[in-house]
Amino acid sequence: MKKTIYIIFSLLALTSCHAFKENPYEATLCRFAVEALYPEGYSSREGVAVRLEDINLGNSYSMSTDACGVALFSVPTGLYRVNISDRNGEDIFNGAADRIQLKDDMHLQLSLKHSKAGAIVIKEIYCGGCKKLPEEGTYQSDQYVILHNNGVDVQYLDGLCFGCLHPFNSTGTNPWIIKDDSTGETVYPDFLPVAQAIWQFPGGGTDHPLQSGEDAVLCLRGAIDHSAQYPLSVNLNKEGYFVCYNPTYFTNTTYHPAPGSNISADHILDVVIKTGQANAYTFSQSSPTAVLFRAKGVTMAEFVQQEGSVIQTPGDSHNPVVAIPVDWTVDAVEVFNGSSASNTKRLSPSLDAGYVALSQTALGHTLMRKVDEELTRASGFEVLADTNNSIEDFYETEIQSLHE
Repeated sequence: MKKTIYIIFSLLALTSCHAFKENPYEATLCRFAVEALYPEGYSSREGVAVRLEDINLGNSYSMSTDACGVALFSVPTGLYRVNISDRNGEDIFNGAADRIQLKDDMHLQLSLKHSKAGAIVIKEIYCGGCKKLPEEGTYQSDQYVILHNNGVDVQYLDGLCFGCLHPFNSTGTNPWIIKDDSTGETVYPDFLPVAQAIWQFPGGGTDHPLQSGEDAVLCLRGAIDHSAQYPLSVNLNKEGYFVCYNPTYFTNTTYHPAPGSNISADHILDVVIKTGQANAYTFSQSSPTAVLFRAKGVTMAEFVQQEGSVIQTPGDSHNPVVAIPVDWTVDAVEVFNGSSASNTKRLSPSLDAGYVALSQTALGHTLMRKVDEELTRASGFEVLADTNNSIEDFYETEIQSLHE
């Protein structure tokens, strides 16, 4: 079933539930009403944050919904990105609309997608690299992500898969979505277009436990001590770390050197399938979309052999993708290029209604998930924010968490 954001525009006056207040700048500002439409069986909630972002100018605005689920803005004409995120216990509701052209007063009705908080989440994404100081140039062979058990029960990494979506960059042409600029409707596919390779944690089912509040480091390139040569980088040759390493498929030793002495053989991920032509695994420096997923009712090795599992990328016959069912998703995080105004979402609101922006590459900056302080105190272990909306859940820091 296709994932769809339904958006209805109306230039009529709002119902008696709400009326616009007079504004001294009424001649120059538009009245923009955003109404959150909850799925059947759920009621509108007051006090839910609604965010507008002026795509061209970079200005951001935030208002809360009233009892009728409506947030009122008075903003200039422009091209806007709209984002709504609400969490009530384990129930998560998210909605997003991209490139809404505001030319006059508008009433936008945005359908929210329902999802649940997950157990294993992506805690950190370090993708941008760093400076080679004291040498000249930049370094990008040290990418990693950190996974976290956010639940109360032990989780097992065995069989968990990792990948990134096509297009690799948020500024790239996205052939998988259908966009109607006249209505603002965005239609996402009912699959994740996983690019280039699927990496899978090894194990027989209970070999790699992750306790509540524990982390697992996954090196996407070299599991070596990068900081030995480049002090602004990190040491990834640590006991217990996992690594994406397969010299048969990815022969470029600059990006995929043999793992260090502290990396055990049972912590090297398997390549279930390779679909691209690159000799090094491509994970965007500026704006990747990272996804965790598990096969259901079939092994991943069996799934990729089924007809229709590997499909051609429109306009690119050399780089097919694996069409992973959306409901196999464990967690997903979308990164935008903070230096560009031409970002386009790749994940539907049910998976990630927002994004986290990486301001610049090659500075050693990293993207971190926030800690939910209240739940952490109540649970007795570190609980991270999880609203399936990276605008709410993530932030950029100036140094990698693994930097020593």
